[in-house]
Amino acid sequence: MPGTGHAQPADPPGKAVTTEPVCPPKPGRAACQSLLRTDLPAVKSLTPRALPPGYGPPHIRSAYQLPFGAGRGRTVAVILAYHYPTAEADLAEYRRTYGLPPCTTANGCFKQVYATGIQPPVDSGWALESAIDIQAVSAACPACNIQLVEAASDLIGDLLQAVDVARASGTKFISMSWGDGENAIQPIIDPAHFDFPGIAFVGSSGNTGGVTNWPAVSKFVTGVGGTHLRQTPTPIPGPQRNRPRNWYESAWSGSGSGCSPFQPKPTWQTDTICPSSRASADVAAVADPATGFAVYTTTPTPTLETGWLVAGGTSVAAPLVAGMYALAGNPGPNDRPNSYPYANRRAFWDINVGTAGAFSAGLGYDLPTGLGSPRGVRGFRR
Repeated sequence: MPGTGHAQPADPPGKAVTTEPVCPPKPGRAACQSLLRTDLPAVKSLTPRALPPGYGPPHIRSAYQLPFGAGRGRTVAVILAYHYPTAEADLAEYRRTYGLPPCTTANGCFKQVYATGIQPPVDSGWALESAIDIQAVSAACPACNIQLVEAASDLIGDLLQAVDVARASGTKFISMSWGDGENAIQPIIDPAHFDFPGIAFVGSSGNTGGVTNWPAVSKFVTGVGGTHLRQTPTPIPGPQRNRPRNWYESAWSGSGSGCSPFQPKPTWQTDTICPSSRASADVAAVADPATGFAVYTTTPTPTLETGWLVAGGTSVAAPLVAGMYALAGNPGPNDRPNSYPYANRRAFWDINVGTAGAFSAGLGYDLPTGLGSPRGVRGFRR
């Protein structure tokens, strides 16, 4: 695999960053939680041994101190809407570029499943979201199997049906990079889809800073917030001062977060910020498009681009964390995996700088970044 070097964001500090939502919100439908950089042109091809703009597997492994080679035999399911026609070919190019082993249908590593048994129509935005998710899982857990479960549409009911299909397949790790605003019905329907001990359900906390996002805010799901990730010339004083390779994170301004008006507080959450209600997020990982994630697609995006692009949003953070759960090992059959981080607080880098909406990162638990960002995978096991 190519070395990490001294990684930099996709562009120099001070450059204006512009983005657009990959799946613009629509009334009554879920939105995927990714943002596409529009100030960077797509890179059609790379010179030999070159890496694309944005962070990739070597950077993710270095920043989060991830073990290489773990996770073999475990499957991470990513739940998305609509069909991604070039999924397997694009994943092959992504993994070849970063020196990862092949993950194909033929070798049993990759599986593309239609939740209803019928191939859904293609949607350019959701296809790009699917590319981000399966490639982010690859970045975190190169040895993991990947199951892309495609819902018939972006209606909540169709996406929940896809969750059920993934769960029934036996996977222990389910990533959901989509969501909707909260309502009073969600806590009533949550148990039918997420109340299954021994399965790590992981959700994007959202890209509207200081606003909660469901299903990430469900008491059965690990809600993943967003950070700005970079390497610094010298360590920065504070809780991350001893972080290897001078990686440093601050809260991303878009990190979905807050106190739920509807969800009860899980017993393992003991913060006083939200005394009696579910607090979100639980943990955090890179999501700021300014320090974004490299993604490859040959299915044209909503702006008709193909090639190497740079994306952000908590849609990047959630599949990364789902892959880290798989690296950590299968959950105990009677465990609630979203409680694991709270029992292993020292396994996270405390983030004490940055704001998201009305909420600020600070020492200890905070809403934009939860317990912090992963320091290896100890925080994702019992």
